[in-house]
Amino acid sequence: MAFWAGLRVKQLTTNEAVIGVKYRYLNKNPFRSIYFAVLSMAAELSTGILAFAHIADKQANVSMLVVGLNAQFLKKATGAIHFKCTNGDDIAAAIQQTINTGEGVSIICRSVGVNEHHEIVANFEFNWSFKRK
Repeated sequence: MAFWAGLRVKQLTTNEAVIGVKYRYLNKNPFRSIYFAVLSMAAELSTGILAFAHIADKQANVSMLVVGLNAQFLKKATGAIHFKCTNGDDIAAAIQQTINTGEGVSIICRSVGVNEHHEIVANFEFNWSFKRK
């Protein structure tokens, strides 16, 4: 689904992920902007790809699940939008904690979407839950 919506990984490090999406026919709404679900998908991917990378790096059997979401849409999303999450260190610590203790751990990961003019179009907060299987 992310492929059809046009999501692209622009940058991925251990602490930061940037996901890009452009306004186009398959992801537009009747108001001539990017559909909110596509923006949500891009924001979630910017947080989730960091979690997935840290779990894969540790070669641990850890489940991850979004258990909460807050979103704020500030500006019409047209053109190229980039969502950036810089919570990689927090994610790594939460995953290590659940591996060490076996207890579930929840953290809030933030993703900020900006347009080509560096204006914030949307803010997202995802509450990720991690638990060792």
